[in-house]
Amino acid sequence: MAYSAGFSPHPKVSYAGAAPTGVASEAEYLEIALAEHREPEDVRAALDAALPPGLDIVEVVEAAPPALAERIEASHWRIELPGLTSAEVARSVDAFLALTEAPVDKIMKDGPRRVDARGPVLSLCLSDSGVSEATKPDTEVTCAILDLVVRHVTPTVRPDDVLTALRQAAALTTPVTPRVTRLAQGLLGEMPPADAQQDDTGQQPGLVSLRDPLRDVAAQAATR
Repeated sequence: MAYSAGFSPHPKVSYAGAAPTGVASEAEYLEIALAEHREPEDVRAALDAALPPGLDIVEVVEAAPPALAERIEASHWRIELPGLTSAEVARSVDAFLALTEAPVDKIMKDGPRRVDARGPVLSLCLSDSGVSEATKPDTEVTCAILDLVVRHVTPTVRPDDVLTALRQAAALTTPVTPRVTRLAQGLLGEMPPADAQQDDTGQQPGLVSLRDPLRDVAAQAATR
């Protein structure tokens, strides 16, 4: 890896939209600088071998303009709500989506700050990509699942902020701690009509799609 100059050199690593503490993720991106050119697959294999089990480098591509942060505009999150039925959650989702804004307080480095948790939400719907009201044979616990797409803004609005807004403004109760997983990051695609049927890609009706930023870079490089 390449290191910065000066008295305290640091590896040149840049993260884009790193996931908050306490959530799972299947789609994290970072950019690193190398001291000399290496084949992307060699870099992927070396990094993957150095990481602990469960942290996997899926793909490496050579960096190209624009900057990584400019190619990641939003995140798609899955929120599992154990102990809740789809019908209970649907009422709160409808109430939240009807709001023009949903102010919530969050702790920032410089102290408490009020942010709007409604504006950056591009889509929020009950999931039917899996079992939206799963029943586990051993526990008999229902679990509603939400699909959430949030635009990256400053200050960042994260799933816990949206859950706070659902509790405060839409009367959602969460008897069990929600489980949150980031499924994708990328460039914004198009929102299908609300009455659209799920297509072969598994896209949910009314859910904003995201384009893979690495695929877009590869496609742009191939056309040059």
